Amino acid sequence: MELQKKDAIIFNAIGSFKLKKKDENIVQITYPSESSKVEFEKIRADFFNHFMHKVSHFNISIEYLLDFSMKKEIMTKRKIFDKFAEINPVLKELDDLFKLDFN
Repeated sequence: MELQKKDAIIFNAIGSFKLKKKDENIVQITYPSESSKVEFEKIRADFFNHFMHKVSHFNISIEYLLDFSMKKEIMTKRKIFDKFAEINPVLKELDDLFKLDFN
């Protein structure tokens, strides 16, 4: 909550990170994009310092794994319509005829 108020950009960038205990001393961090990893690097030291104290384990190493499938796509009304138009081509014809505006 403190990070959300302090720096919303970093908070949103690392919101989709997943941490997984891979081994007794290894934590695997899965992230959706390089830009989110760059934002995480800004707070990595503070985060893991707090984490290591919380779990009372100070010999933790980190592995990073890039996973593009975690990336969130913003669905606009136009993208939703285009997706349905692929399924039903009649919708595309209606769009051409009526010049629908999805803004």
